[in-house]
Amino acid sequence: MHSLLKRQIRKNLPEELKGNPNLEKLFNAIEKSYDDYDDKIAMIQRATTISAQELKAANIELAQEAQQQKKTLQALEQAVNSLNLNLDNAENIVHSKKNIVSAQKLAQHISKQAEYIAQVTKEKDKLVKDLEEQNKSLNNYAHVVSHDLKSPMRNINTLMSWIVEEEKHKFTVDSLNNCDLISQNLVKMDNLVSGILKHATIGNNEESKSNVDISSLLKEIKSTIYIPKNVTVKVAENLPTLFLDKYRLEQLFMNLLTNAIKATEHLERGIVTVDVTDSDNFWQFSITDNGKGIPEKYLNKIFEMFEKLDNDVESNGIGLALVEKIVTFYGGKIWVDSKENKGTIFYFTIKKD
Repeated sequence: MHSLLKRQIRKNLPEELKGNPNLEKLFNAIEKSYDDYDDKIAMIQRATTISAQELKAANIELAQEAQQQKKTLQALEQAVNSLNLNLDNAENIVHSKKNIVSAQKLAQHISKQAEYIAQVTKEKDKLVKDLEEQNKSLNNYAHVVSHDLKSPMRNINTLMSWIVEEEKHKFTVDSLNNCDLISQNLVKMDNLVSGILKHATIGNNEESKSNVDISSLLKEIKSTIYIPKNVTVKVAENLPTLFLDKYRLEQLFMNLLTNAIKATEHLERGIVTVDVTDSDNFWQFSITDNGKGIPEKYLNKIFEMFEKLDNDVESNGIGLALVEKIVTFYGGKIWVDSKENKGTIFYFTIKKD
């Protein structure tokens, strides 16, 4: 206890208490109370210091959490606005430029969009199922029609050939020419039905995969199709070996080569070139000719069914549609670059394994 305080207390005490032996106990008790008070003050100061540090750390954590929530809301904002654009929804519920982000409104809008997407998905699944059923029916129809038509047509053609062979001495020249036209049209109809059936069944028949050396395949094709002496077919040396269905690849290259040869057979020196480029995920093939080219008005529709050039009376309009379907089946795409009287290049890609 401070000495000045003791002196002041003794000075103000009554005379009969100044010599009291218990006075020293009183001073000790007072001094002890001061000690407890100092300890409590120290404890309070320490507690205050700890709380301030914890409060600072909590504030930092809250600030970080608030920043993270802001980023989350901005990401949701972008996602919702993207959905609005893709779903042709003009409503824009948040505006980053104005920094206006309503979490509640955002959540409500996401819920509404989720319901809409669920409905669209349900309708899409129904449409896909309907399309599958329609495709199945069309394929069955193609099989039935091809079977029912091909046999009578071939029978008629055979009968016509017999009649002409046995009775040609009775026919006039015009009659013989007409019989020949009938036979040609029957062959053309037979090819047309076969083409429709091939187009309908691409992708439905099971694949018989094997290693197909494209160089060897092209040699086989060249030996089976008609190539005039004035037309040269050049094949690159770096053609790959593909593990795919040989029949489909044969249909693909045969149709494109046949078209290129037809386009150049009128020239004194027709040239058809087959080449390939190796990219990361695809083989890109090209078939180039220096022939008559394709008029610009046909370029956008040559891959459609039954589309053919005005001057191509022999075509059934299915070959290029079949080619496109095969290329698409193998995960690729096909396009054409052509100029009239200068030549044509067909490009197509086939996805690697």
